[in-house]
Amino acid sequence: MEYVRWALERGLDIDAFAPRLSFFFNCHNDFLEEIAKFRAARRIWAREMRETFGARNPRSWWMRFHTQTAGCSLTAQQPEINVVRVAIQALAAVLGGTQSLHTNSMDEALALPSEFAVTVALRTQQIIAHESGVVNTVDPLGGSYAVEALTDRIERQAYDYFERIKALGGVLPAIEVGFFQQEIADAAYRYQREIDERRRLIVGINEYVADEPLRIPLLKIDPQGYERQVARLKTVRAERDSGAVGQALDRLRIAAQSTENTMPYILDAVRAYATLQEMMDVLREVFGLYREPMIM
Repeated sequence: MEYVRWALERGLDIDAFAPRLSFFFNCHNDFLEEIAKFRAARRIWAREMRETFGARNPRSWWMRFHTQTAGCSLTAQQPEINVVRVAIQALAAVLGGTQSLHTNSMDEALALPSEFAVTVALRTQQIIAHESGVVNTVDPLGGSYAVEALTDRIERQAYDYFERIKALGGVLPAIEVGFFQQEIADAAYRYQREIDERRRLIVGINEYVADEPLRIPLLKIDPQGYERQVARLKTVRAERDSGAVGQALDRLRIAAQSTENTMPYILDAVRAYATLQEMMDVLREVFGLYREPMIM
């Protein structure tokens, strides 16, 4: 919503850009609560687009979102059972109305995913899509007392957060005083305390623990891949027009120092074969590095 306000202040029409906005959500283990979370978010977005921002195009009311299953829920212990966690999370995302989905691999608490693990994660999505039947009904859990009550509760709690943010002066002042960072840190601390005190049971971590060897294959990275990439980069830098690169980076620097849109200049630098590092160095030179405020 803060992005929407900034776009409107720059003279853009709400119905010209709102249909192109999309969201990225995480999905965790509490099955019904996660479904309710997505339903509440979609309801809030539709209401705010209509009533706060005056959007008239129904496509502006749609919350289009991608969902990724929760990496922090994966365990290095008994990694095979992460398949079950991911399946539950993926199903919750689909029942909550996600438009696209990423399912984590079972071995990601140990290494980058192996081909075997990636295939199992993909097959999880395909089974949900083609065998479960849940995609045949819009909002299949709508009307469930538990899901509707959770949706209402999460929606109220979200608006409570909006009011707290507003009281701090808005999103940017809230970031500057570390509000979001503190909320995330507090939630992570509470969660870990619950596990340590066994008020929250995690299979394989603090209950049903099994001391057994690893039985799944792990990805082994070819160490020569680094050398190959460095060699390709050296070739590009040797063969490109260095003068054109320098000019493109200079134009990017001038744009960054003004209020001009930097994106055309970034694209020009890319076309001249400036590297990502070189472009970021220019932006760091102008804007400096963001440092989060200290939180207690």
